[in-house]
Amino acid sequence: MSGAQAEMGEDPPRRIAVLRALQLGDLLCAVPALRALRAAAPQARITLIGLPWARGFVERYRAYLDDFMALPGVPGLPEQPVQIELMPAFVAAARQREFDLAIQLHGSGLRTNPLLMRLGAKRNAGFYMPGHACPDRSRFLPWSEREQEVLRALRLMELLGVTPQGNALEFPLHETDYRALQDCDATLPTPGTYACLHPGARMASRRWPPQRFAETADRLARLGLRIVLTGSADEAGLTQAVVHAMRAPALDLAGKTSIGALAALLSQARLAICNDTGISHVAVAVGTPSVVICSGADPQRWAPLDRHRHRTLAHPVACRPCMHAACPIGHPCALGIEVDAVMREARDILEGLDWPASGLEAMLPIAASAERRLQP
Repeated sequence: MSGAQAEMGEDPPRRIAVLRALQLGDLLCAVPALRALRAAAPQARITLIGLPWARGFVERYRAYLDDFMALPGVPGLPEQPVQIELMPAFVAAARQREFDLAIQLHGSGLRTNPLLMRLGAKRNAGFYMPGHACPDRSRFLPWSEREQEVLRALRLMELLGVTPQGNALEFPLHETDYRALQDCDATLPTPGTYACLHPGARMASRRWPPQRFAETADRLARLGLRIVLTGSADEAGLTQAVVHAMRAPALDLAGKTSIGALAALLSQARLAICNDTGISHVAVAVGTPSVVICSGADPQRWAPLDRHRHRTLAHPVACRPCMHAACPIGHPCALGIEVDAVMREARDILEGLDWPASGLEAMLPIAASAERRLQP
């Protein structure tokens, strides 16, 4: 057994840092790895190093995470502005925690591995870009851009001697989430009678046209489903464009739901239709069947593993994956996906899967065990 494979042996690390400073969907894809890590090191104090918003993520996933550190930004990473003046204090605070193991789950490591090395952990692990420096070949894996995101993180866990505990995503829901949902609107439809449509995405290049969402919504309404539109406050213009293009009525909740309330809403939906963005992973995590329109993103990397409950549609284009904020060549990846194709998948789901969602799994034993560990 190699040194890395023995990482979680008789003397597992007691202080672990996990670096993944990304948005909600990206963090959800790491939950199976966090679940496995907790099972392998049940007494460890596991700290997530992430974007400032992720403090709430740690609170929700107390079964797997114990602490949080906000990353002040790294030059070259697009997720947040860099606050370089905060970096010395951040590094000093990380060193004071005396991590036994620091795991880079953020990406290829080109920009994050140098930061990882500064945290002062006894051992480091993660990914490195082939052709570039590898910090430790026994604990770092070569990065492949096309590897499925959930499986990639689990492969690293296996390198460290961590046994996977399944690849299912999770989103723990609490009574407060359902109360927050009820507070959003007094006219919420009955659970199981509606479809959620989410026309937004962080980049315009990742959005299917609002007119096509509207046509899809009208066709779902003719099948007897109520229509609920979701999005952030910044996406209210998109949801309103869908509403104005529709013939059927719709409930527009853009900007009205917290993350927890949105997940509660999705958990009671018959179907979700969305762009390839964080909401698609929330649907997977709460067990709601979905049709995902993948425009500029790479479906091989981001499509849900369960291809029966979750259908991903992607029109082949040579320029995928795209990192343009707006498409410079007329958005062929999005326009190549017709409403008929989306409705074929939606009908197949509606006719083939019972509601309540038959694929919802019982709480995983490791989650229950971790919850008991947190009890006073």
